[in-house]
Amino acid sequence: MRKVFVVVSALSLVSFAVQFVFAAVGAFTKPAGDGAYALHSVNGMAVIPVLTLLTVLFAALARAPGRLIGLAALPLGLVVVQALLAALANGATDAGGGSTPLGLTIAGLHAVNGIVAVHVVVNVLRGARQLSRPEPAAETTTVAVREGEPV
Repeated sequence: MRKVFVVVSALSLVSFAVQFVFAAVGAFTKPAGDGAYALHSVNGMAVIPVLTLLTVLFAALARAPGRLIGLAALPLGLVVVQALLAALANGATDAGGGSTPLGLTIAGLHAVNGIVAVHVVVNVLRGARQLSRPEPAAETTTVAVREGEPV
């Protein structure tokens, strides 16, 4: 189970990295229509949460420490924060639907939260890799004792 924990953690990190690519695709699509961020939305609202749940499941099955299991679950909360920030940024427009300084600031926080999520997933992957390493065999030391000498 520990190897599967590593693989699912790595897939989660790949999904988060691809999320930034999908955001760039949406930002640079011309003309920007409703579907410009479709890949970003599907990955962020479906793929990442499923991979996060699988990561938590395999962390528990691998008997990871509780702290690592909690860290593996944290991206779910960050995805909820992402959705709230996106909704707030989209809602903070002027009467004509144009960007406002407040909306742009909130959108910036959406990007910062994404960076935080990537750092969390990197740490989960590090923890999974460390957990999957075989423990070194305990070294035994042989001591020669002469008869009659105190031990």
